[in-house]
Amino acid sequence: MRLCICLVLLSLAMCAAADIRSGGRFVWDAIGGARDMYRAYRDMREANFKNSDKYFHARGNYDAARRGPGGAWAAKIISDARENWQSGVSGRGAEDTRADQEANAWGRNGGDPNRYRPQGLPSKY
Repeated sequence: MRLCICLVLLSLAMCAAADIRSGGRFVWDAIGGARDMYRAYRDMREANFKNSDKYFHARGNYDAARRGPGGAWAAKIISDARENWQSGVSGRGAEDTRADQEANAWGRNGGDPNRYRPQGLPSKY
């Protein structure tokens, strides 16, 4: 919840000098993008499926970026923050962080998330 509030405040600050209509659209897209990222995270936790994290990274970024510039911005901010935090805490290493960021960028740039879909992942996801 705090992350969403921060996204809204940052979006408003970035849009202060912009046209109100396009600024409002950016904020709306950023909020929706944050929801898309959360949905992908929630689905990843629910699925608890081996080797599926890259798929959910790509899917969350893909869904968020399809909303527009605000969604892509939110996806980048959330992805970068998560990877910076995770690389310092989890001990998974630079290679895992690099692979996660590759999947993030792939999805954010319109690449099909199914590239990272592991075989056997339920079709629900």
